[in-house]
Amino acid sequence: MRFFARHPADSDLITGLKADGLPRRQSEDRLYQKYRYLITDGVRKHRLDEDECASAYSDTILTVIENVRGNRFEGHSELSTYIYQIFTNKCIDLIRKKSSQRSQVHNALSLDDSLLQLPDSARSIVQQLIAQSDLERLRGLIAKLGDKCREMILAWGEGYSDEEIARQMNYNTASVAKTSRLRCLERLRELYR
Repeated sequence: MRFFARHPADSDLITGLKADGLPRRQSEDRLYQKYRYLITDGVRKHRLDEDECASAYSDTILTVIENVRGNRFEGHSELSTYIYQIFTNKCIDLIRKKSSQRSQVHNALSLDDSLLQLPDSARSIVQQLIAQSDLERLRGLIAKLGDKCREMILAWGEGYSDEEIARQMNYNTASVAKTSRLRCLERLRELYR
């Protein structure tokens, strides 16, 4: 199928995203930077915090890249319209998820309340066991992500910036590394559930 872009820049981006190697990475970076303003719009319009909007935006860009490469974006609308709609849907999904989680919070007795009922010595032992169990679980889940995601998350956890991660892992730019890192973190969150 041949792509007929309504906007000439869309056509260049589509061609670049379908390429491999450096042209693809450059196009991914251009795409990410071009519509980055959606994060601020999402904060304002959907009343989500900036991290949530950045995560939704990163997921949006990755979805668009997958759809372009898989020929699922047919060019019936401008690329900006397509991206805006996907981003809006992802923000709405976050809002729904947050509101359903809030309703479940009221039905549970918190672990902190339960710990307060224990004597001090038992409480500290239980807290240590919980921390150790959480750490072991986290390590196991990170191992399931694969080598690239594991390396990226561990580097980020040790305080490396996205620029440093991009250099270490041969990403074209820090924003591409950030998009990949956020995608890995989202996969980790899904495994936690």
